Amino acid sequence: MAEYWEKVSLNEPIPLLDLTRQTAPIREELIEAILPLVDSQRFILGPAVEQLEREIAAYCQTRFAVGCASGSDALLLALLALGVGPGDEVVTVPYTFFATAGAIALAGARPVFVDIEPDTLNLDASRLEEALDRHPRTRAIVPVHLFGACADMDAILAIAEARGIPVIEDAAQAIGAEYRHRRAGSLGRVACFSFFPSKNLGAWGDAGMLTTSDEGLADRLRALRVHGSRERYHHEWTGMNSRLDTLQAAVLAVKLKYLDRWTAGRQRNAAFYRRRFAELGTPVEVPVEAVHTTRHIYNQFVIRSERRDALRNYLAAAGIGTEIYYPLPLHLQPCFAGLGYGKGDFPAAEAAAARSLALPVYAELTEDELARICQTVHAFWYHQP
Repeated sequence: MAEYWEKVSLNEPIPLLDLTRQTAPIREELIEAILPLVDSQRFILGPAVEQLEREIAAYCQTRFAVGCASGSDALLLALLALGVGPGDEVVTVPYTFFATAGAIALAGARPVFVDIEPDTLNLDASRLEEALDRHPRTRAIVPVHLFGACADMDAILAIAEARGIPVIEDAAQAIGAEYRHRRAGSLGRVACFSFFPSKNLGAWGDAGMLTTSDEGLADRLRALRVHGSRERYHHEWTGMNSRLDTLQAAVLAVKLKYLDRWTAGRQRNAAFYRRRFAELGTPVEVPVEAVHTTRHIYNQFVIRSERRDALRNYLAAAGIGTEIYYPLPLHLQPCFAGLGYGKGDFPAAEAAAARSLALPVYAELTEDELARICQTVHAFWYHQP
């Protein structure tokens, strides 16, 4: 048993994410992209944002992209553009970042939760029709492409289209992911992306984007992000202030050129984890790639264990950063107590919340660091009662 621990090197800490490694090689290119903005003094929207929108639309295989201030705003804008409001219901999952359901509530609608698949952690389409039968006021369905892999969109879309319900992709963690060789963002009526700094394509602050191939919807989204106005001081809708900063567009345009390279690095690291844990016989569950997942981008590499909390503490003591996504499912959040859900209503989501632990997976990790992480995870089972 000691041999496992003896191979674990107590070197420099390994953070969950180290953006300095990503930025260093392209630092001069980023500065060169930003400096012209100082002279132009164009800091909101403008040509740089329009160019990024075209590039993101092409990358996501859609006709249009509309920049906004954050991924959270993208979700709210999508709901507003589809006319979701008070008295409506919107179906989503309880195991996701808060903004997914928070946007539904901010739009004045009621979140309706459907449990996740125990293996993929995405929406369980086999439970969707039952939820829609019980909630006839459903005006939209919001599947989440969690951790960088798409939900089972063919099954979800078939059910939604049969009932005339639009599907909004929460693709905040999934830019570049593919479902049966189709890009996340091109599958539903509209999709929402986050460029929060920790994302695979991260800005230097908050930033978001919506993609769609519906020209009328894109036009409405552009108006809604500037207080519902297509003509200055004339407001067709009650919109919001959610414009993409030009600075963020300039940063993202540079980083977009490297995104596929970084994604390949994450995929390589995920493959290393799978291979090494299998070789060691480490008793953890690794992420499942469903048959429809033709490109997983690994926004996170999430293992699962019944001893998650003790394992996390053990890794922290060894200088290895981790994160729990997400420790309390949405149906148990205090702000949603009025929805009437309780513990035990969504067992797969609750199990994921209790057992999931994200390991470092960013592209710049060295093989020695990956090996150290694997060895430390494995050593845990020999050093804990």
